Amino acid sequence: MIIRQEESKDYESVYHLIQHAFQTAEHADGNEQDLVVNLRNSDSFIPELSLVAVKDDTIVGHILFTKAFVGDVEVLALAPLSVLPAYQGQGIGTLLMKEGHKIAKILGYTYSVVLGDPSYYERAGYTTASIYVIKPPFEIEDAYFMALCFSNEAKLIDGIMKYDDAFGLS
Repeated sequence: MIIRQEESKDYESVYHLIQHAFQTAEHADGNEQDLVVNLRNSDSFIPELSLVAVKDDTIVGHILFTKAFVGDVEVLALAPLSVLPAYQGQGIGTLLMKEGHKIAKILGYTYSVVLGDPSYYERAGYTTASIYVIKPPFEIEDAYFMALCFSNEAKLIDGIMKYDDAFGLS
């Protein structure tokens, strides 16, 4: 398994991977692949944090972290994380997150925020964002809005998460 930065030649494969990954997802709107296209074309896109998992020359997973803000603090929004259905349950999503977190630290980020299943994201160290005083810009049960702090020295940030406009939350 190779985890590497996504390249423009991967875009079509990643688009279809995301479509397939979210076809049977319990909480999906069917537009996750278009969100990635829009985020790639936004000011929030960080090429180093768009990663693919490659197995036997096939892209089997993708993760995207983009810039977001809590107040004036730049944080990361993890969305989406996709693994082809035939490869789910093999730890590929966790590998993508770990590599993304490693790169995020190198780039100087201190927080990553995700909206997702606590039983899944807690395995990668995420916990409720409210403990960092990060609030969602929409109504959601506290347990599903999660954050990970990369540094014990990071300051607590108190505010509402501001996603890129591509998320359609404004």
